[in-house]
Amino acid sequence: MKTYIELQTIAVSYQEICAGAEPWLPLGNFMNDFFGNFTDRRDELLRDPIQEPAEPTEEQHRWAVFCVASVEYLCEKYDLPVPDWTSDPAYAALPEAWFHSKMAYKPVVQQRLMRETPEVFVKRNIYCGNRVFANKYELAAELRQRQSA
Repeated sequence: MKTYIELQTIAVSYQEICAGAEPWLPLGNFMNDFFGNFTDRRDELLRDPIQEPAEPTEEQHRWAVFCVASVEYLCEKYDLPVPDWTSDPAYAALPEAWFHSKMAYKPVVQQRLMRETPEVFVKRNIYCGNRVFANKYELAAELRQRQSA
C-alpha cells in the first residue's frame, strides 16, 4: 500500500500483481483510493497505462485484461473519460471464458455470473458478477437513506 500521499493507481496495482501480490490486495487498495481517499482524483487513478511484462504468464495477462475492463467500467459508471490505452488490441477478449469466483466450477454459479457481469467485462470474456466494484461508501449512504425514509 502506498503512503497517504501516493496514489494506488490501477497501473501500480497491476505492477504489484505481476510482482506476486495476491491480486485483491492491490486492487483493494486501489478501490480504497478510488472510492474513498481520492474521489477528486479518480481520473489520475485510471490515467496511466498498465505495463504487461514482455512475456506475461496466462494469469498476468488475465489480470491485465481484467484491469483494462475495470478502467472502462469505472469510467462508464462515474462519467470519466476512458483512457486511450484501454483500446490496445493486446487487451482484447481472452481466448477462453474466465469465471472469477470461488465457486465458479459450478455450472449454476457460471450461469449467474453470465447474467450479472457488466458488459465491459463480458466483451473481454471475463465473468465476475456485478459486485466486484461495489462502492461501500455509496452502499452505506443508500442504506442510511432507506432507514431514514
